This record gives sequence, structure tokens and C-alpha cells, in this order.
Amino acid sequence: MARDPQVDLIFSHFTPRYVATGVDPNDLHRLVATIDQWTDWCRLWSEEAHRHEMLALEAAEKKRTATAAEGFLRAAIYYHYGKHMFAGAPDEYRVAHESMLRCYMAAAAAVDPPVERVEFPFEGGRMPGYLRRPRGAKRPPVAVILPGLDACKEELHAWSNAFLKRGLATLTLDGPGQGETAFWLPIRGDWGRVVGTVIDALEQRPDVDGRAVGVVGQSLGALYAPLAAAGEPRIKACIANCGPFDWPVLLPKLPKLSQEVFRVRSHARTVAEVQEVAAQLTLAGKAENIRCPLLIVFGGGDRLVPPAEGERLARAASGPTEFVVYPEGNHVCFNISYKFRPLTADWMAEALRHGAAPANC
Repeated sequence: MARDPQVDLIFSHFTPRYVATGVDPNDLHRLVATIDQWTDWCRLWSEEAHRHEMLALEAAEKKRTATAAEGFLRAAIYYHYGKHMFAGAPDEYRVAHESMLRCYMAAAAAVDPPVERVEFPFEGGRMPGYLRRPRGAKRPPVAVILPGLDACKEELHAWSNAFLKRGLATLTLDGPGQGETAFWLPIRGDWGRVVGTVIDALEQRPDVDGRAVGVVGQSLGALYAPLAAAGEPRIKACIANCGPFDWPVLLPKLPKLSQEVFRVRSHARTVAEVQEVAAQLTLAGKAENIRCPLLIVFGGGDRLVPPAEGERLARAASGPTEFVVYPEGNHVCFNISYKFRPLTADWMAEALRHGAAPANC
């Protein structure tokens, strides 16, 4: 049987992402050689995840806490990649999703610094997130980190580490239409209200500085982050990594699987309903309200969101803005994570500590 071109397309787009977020290259090589049909994608990724979960459980039984945590984190990211872009098989998706949550929470207490699960009530639902605080910090500023369309808060663990090493607390969040929140809250455009709700809660905590909050996003989350900054004046700094400016124009140009994921995450049934939700996701007429420091990062080789989208945002924003393009970067610059992670974490740490963005990035 000929190999399904959908499998090749997904691997070609996302292989650097898999490696950058915790997939072992040897396991990935084996998966590339094994997965021939898209219908087998979730099952084979989940089998590989299960192998690592069993290794983690064996380590936990022997009280090898660090080894167990590493194994559970690896299993969680594998289960996640089994379900990402797999919205057409909701039963398989849900099993992989629950397995991802189980493994991530099994690692939560043992990772350094540890993970605290938090939830924010919002319009009859809830938005779960993971709060981590750098050891020894009394009331650190907070970077709220948002995933993209097919990502989730668990995928953001490695990026979170970069901010933590620079003295910031991190809150990786599943907002409406993202990760587990997508099961009860669909995609929406009023991200100022979404992040405002989070800031309300952070301001009540004695262990973080809820008055020094920045927002960070990747991919579609890098549209949500500036939408939040445009609508919530308490946000002190914003980072957008490879995000669209005008989603309804870009959406029809994306691969069909991405369009289907958007439909499912929007809770839409018809093309008209998809278009209605997509129409909310534009910075046109809104970017001018961004007055906090803004860092825009793009890869010159991005095949999903062209750098011209970042140029539009840089021109429209009203506050101090830095626009950084890495010519060799792909989408979200996962192929050069050693560049974008230090840049974004250093920039946010300086912005939140000094109240202004650094002069040069």
C-alpha cells in the first residue's frame, strides 16, 4: 500500500517541533518509518507513548523520582502528538488526550520547579493552566504562555523552562478552543476578557506579582496574545511568535486538516459558522490599541504563516515594538529553538522587571 501523503505532509511541517518539545530523535525516526496511513497516526504515537509511560512507572516503583518524571513528561508529549491534527477521530483523540493529562500530572510534583494545576472559571466553563514558580522567588512577575491551534499547555513545558530560568513565573494556559478547555469553550476573539480573568486571579495570589504580567503566544496563540494586549491594559508586555494578523484571510490557505481542527475547536457545524468565528480573529482595527512593549518573532521560511503578517502587526501597534525575523526559521522557529527561546525569555524578563522593553533584541 502506498504511503499516505497526509503523513508525509505532517512530518514535513512538524518534525522540528517534535524534537524541540521533547520527542527523542530515535523514536521519531522509527515513527517516520512505521506510520504509513493517517488512520494509524494516533494509535502508533500512543503505542510509543505507552512504552515510555511504562518505563516511567517502573522508575517510580523503584523510587527513582527524577527518572520517572522525565519518562512521564516524554510520554505526555508523545500522547499529545498522537492527537494533534487528529480531530476527525474524536474517540481516539479523547483517549490520547486523557493519557497525556495523566502522564503530565504524574510528572508535575517532581519536575523542577514543580507544576501547580490551576483553574479559572469563565462563562460557565473553566480554563485550566499550569503555574510554575522559580525556586527562591517571593513574588515573581508572570509570563502567561498561550499555545496554538493544534497545541496545548502541556506542549509548552520546554518553553516555560526558559522563562523560569530567568526568574519569571509561568502560567501555561488552555484558553477557549485550546487543549482541554476546547471541550466546553469554543474559539473566540475577546482575548482581553480571557486574559483579564486570569490576571484577576493572579492579583489575589501572594506568591506571584499579578501586577507584572506579560502574555506570550505561538502560532494562532500569537494572534491571541496581541488581541489580549489590545483589550487588557494591565498586560505589561506581549510576545507574538509567528502569529497571523488576519486569520479569516489566512485560514482558507492552510492545509485541510488545519481547517478541520479550527472547525472542531470553534464548535462550528457549517461553513457559515466557521466564517463567523474566524471573522473575530483579526488585529485589523485592534492592533492600534497595543501600547505595551511588543516583540514579534518570525521565521523567514515559515510555510504556514508568512512574515508579512508580522510586518502588519509591527506597523499597526502603538507601543514600542521589536520585529525579529530569523531567515532560516520555520513556523514558530522550532528548528532554531536555541535562538527563539532565549530571545523571548530574556526580552520578557527585562520588560517585566524594568517596565519597558530592552532597546535591542
